[in-house]
Amino acid sequence: MRLSPLLRNRLIGSTLLIALSAQGAVIYRWVDETGRTHVSDVVPEKYRKSATRIDSSSSEVSVEQRQQAERAAAKNRALAEEAATRRQGTPAVPPSNTASQAAASKRPAQSVTDSTDCQTWRRLYRESTECFAPFRTTNGATKAEAFDKCNPIPSPELKCGPVSD
Repeated sequence: MRLSPLLRNRLIGSTLLIALSAQGAVIYRWVDETGRTHVSDVVPEKYRKSATRIDSSSSEVSVEQRQQAERAAAKNRALAEEAATRRQGTPAVPPSNTASQAAASKRPAQSVTDSTDCQTWRRLYRESTECFAPFRTTNGATKAEAFDKCNPIPSPELKCGPVSD
């Protein structure tokens, strides 16, 4: 399926927004000896003294905003698939069916709501993390195709606190 550049960019942008907001990791910034600025959650040993911590909490997205972005991404995928089938001359599948089929085939199939208990939320978060793992690059980024197979689940630590052993 070929997507228009505008639609592809919107889809990539919304999936990146979801990926970045779901992690909420500690991020550092440093400049190497050639003058290049680096931003990462892992700092090489020789730059640890010069690295500065970046407060990523100010750019974190709420659960509601994340769910809106997920719905928008699903709608965009459904519209793209509908446009592709129209170009091919085959009857289009209604967008609601396409979106629900795509969501049902993703892992974890269930998403987090305001009424999700902490144990379930932690299980869904673990399943989501495991699903995304094969799509992580060596520099910590997530490949866009991961969002076709995996549902991003936000960390339960904000609501449920850290896991106690």
